[in-house]
Amino acid sequence: MIIKLAEGNLKTKFGEFKEIMYYDGQTESFALVMGDVKDEEDVLCRVHSSCIFAHHFNSIECDCREQMEISQQLIQEQGKGIVIWLDQEGKANGHFALLKSKEFKKAGMTQDEAYEAVGFQKDARDFTKAADIIKDLGVGSIRMLTNNIKKTATLTQYGIKVTGVKAITIEPGDNEELRKSLEEKKGNGYGV
Repeated sequence: MIIKLAEGNLKTKFGEFKEIMYYDGQTESFALVMGDVKDEEDVLCRVHSSCIFAHHFNSIECDCREQMEISQQLIQEQGKGIVIWLDQEGKANGHFALLKSKEFKKAGMTQDEAYEAVGFQKDARDFTKAADIIKDLGVGSIRMLTNNIKKTATLTQYGIKVTGVKAITIEPGDNEELRKSLEEKKGNGYGV
């Protein structure tokens, strides 16, 4: 169960969003909402997990920053939509697990294998809070901004009507680290 703690407007380079802060007794989650989404159908929705490397340290080893930017840009183009940010660093294993797994990644393991090598789950993320937030916002149905089937399956399981999926396409250019990360995600079936 989540409770709404606070809300306010947030100006971004992709327009103005309403920021809504939620709390479940342990962690905070946020919804960035553009436009009126109550009772609306086919609302663009990005469910996004935290990533210290990308969002705070500008890492070139993952695509999290690009995912967020593309999602906000697509929402701005539509004039309405939602980004839900969940505190699930390192596929919900935490930043410690991410740091500990790096040596195994350098040895050639995938991120999933590296997490397991240091004693964590491949992917411990849980998207039920996102479903609770969408219900609280009163959205009729959503179109997911993702390539990750796990997200859409969980939301559907918890009563959210998902009418479609819009893939997020990221071009790595000459960033070889990002290219490797994208290829690994596709190979693991997680997508973006």
